Amino acid sequence: MKRNNLTIGLFGFGCVGYGLHEVLQKTPTLKTTIKTICVKQKNKARQLPQTAFTFDRNDILNDPEINVVVELIDDAKAAYEIVTAALRKGKAVVTANKKMLAEHLPELLALQQEYKVPLLYEAACCASIPIIRNLEEYYDNDLLESIEGIVNGSTNYILTKTAEENISYEEALLSAQKNGYAESNPILDTGGFDAKYKLVLLLAHAFGIVVQPEEIFHVGIDRISNLELQYAKEKELKIKLVATAYKNDDGTIAAFVLPKLVAKQDKLFRVDDVFNGVITKTSFADTQFFMGKGAGAHPTASAVLSDISALSYDYRYEYKKRNSTEKLQPETEILVKLLLSHNTVDKNWLKAYFSEVVESYANREVGYIIGTISLYALRQIIEKSRHPVSPILLEAMKPSLQPVAVDDTSVYDFAVVE
Repeated sequence: MKRNNLTIGLFGFGCVGYGLHEVLQKTPTLKTTIKTICVKQKNKARQLPQTAFTFDRNDILNDPEINVVVELIDDAKAAYEIVTAALRKGKAVVTANKKMLAEHLPELLALQQEYKVPLLYEAACCASIPIIRNLEEYYDNDLLESIEGIVNGSTNYILTKTAEENISYEEALLSAQKNGYAESNPILDTGGFDAKYKLVLLLAHAFGIVVQPEEIFHVGIDRISNLELQYAKEKELKIKLVATAYKNDDGTIAAFVLPKLVAKQDKLFRVDDVFNGVITKTSFADTQFFMGKGAGAHPTASAVLSDISALSYDYRYEYKKRNSTEKLQPETEILVKLLLSHNTVDKNWLKAYFSEVVESYANREVGYIIGTISLYALRQIIEKSRHPVSPILLEAMKPSLQPVAVDDTSVYDFAVVE
């Protein structure tokens, strides 16, 4: 049954908040109104009259007429306080704060069940791509084999700029910051944390497992050097930051975030700029590909709007796969083939961590090792090395993932640029 009495209390009026306001104005068929907007800075110039705003969160939380709280602020701690208070007061919640969700998912699941109110967060994963709704409603757990994708628009923009304009990582990052795709301190994106938070959410809906962010291995793009960029260019490959999860034969789930080399035949190869792309693989439907803008005010606002529209039909996530017995596969058992670049002449201690070394090279300044290694061993290298190392995934050692086939010549015949 459709409800036509959604009254919204909005927290945050930045790019996404203003974008949501614009989108709602252009969607008259959705009988929804924003009654109050709560913001933090009192003296900031805004596009709406001052009477539309409040600076006290309780003006929304304690208003009995407001039955939907939309949280669009960038402070994860404050967002958690707002969201939990709203749920306890019986208000439906829509949020885009992936860090807050990933760090507190067990508590938020319990609050939804206790107070029987929905918490929707499609915009927290891939902005305009409705991946959570599809995982929740379309895929049955015993059919879904893997999910992998580019889930961070900022890093994808940076990597696209380095590939298309032949500029350094530092120059591409500066461009991202100037265009508003990266913060002045961009480590949340470039360090791979944002992608990891999103993978936590995807795991809950794809495979029914709820994990803490620190349980997932991640490496961002902030370690990438000119060596890897030149390698990708020479081999006509692209580097993408990819979140990966797949189901093993024993029922365990491997999950990690790593920069990855993709070839032209890979669906992720053509996902450029601020776009996101997600590939799912099932036992019967094989692979399906989702692509859409992963950053920007209107793409994110459109996902928020979709959740608000779903609330008008009393929609909520059912977490149908939550009773599954799957667990994360230990890092000691997750094997990957990768190219590990380094800037130390003494590479022998690095090679000792590999279960197989196919090729290695080092001059006085840089070097690389190509081989198979466990994620646990890779973590040890990263934590113990006194010099920067940069791992680039070639393939996960899981046959059902159908990794991109790259012949021996394109992988190993590599001349280091001195």
